[in-house]
Amino acid sequence: MEEHLDNSYLHTDADTRFMQVAIKEAMAAADADEVPIGAVVVYEGKIIGRAHNQREMLNDPTAHAEMIALTQAASYLETWRLHGCTMYVTLEPCPMCAGALVLARIDRLVYGPDDPKAGACRTLYSITNDQRLNHRIEVVSGFMEESCRYLLQEFFAKKRRNPEE
Repeated sequence: MEEHLDNSYLHTDADTRFMQVAIKEAMAAADADEVPIGAVVVYEGKIIGRAHNQREMLNDPTAHAEMIALTQAASYLETWRLHGCTMYVTLEPCPMCAGALVLARIDRLVYGPDDPKAGACRTLYSITNDQRLNHRIEVVSGFMEESCRYLLQEFFAKKRRNPEE
């Protein structure tokens, strides 16, 4: 595994603002009894895709926040090539989502905590920076980590207390 460097110096005030929108999306997911993950795609300072997990609602295993936000962004730009875009997401993307980010040619990814069970940008895999693939992504990990992690911990603690819900 590659050494994790402190990349907190790479963030801007805009990063904070956009991650806060992703956190609001994650809160909407929790309100809908979905795993609280939110994602935002930004192009030239404008949000062009925003979503939260909708797997339960849509009965779709691919309805991750990142996938839905990518689809919205591609629709907005009228191209699948999302050059110049940054994605903000409240948890390290899984292999499916990391692969989609590479295929979409996203320039930059900013995410909250690492995902020890499915993380594919740094934790279990490094799909976003795999030299064998045709595109690599600038990754900022651990951004607003505590706020993002808190939503997940609270959601799963509630599930354990009330398994019927």
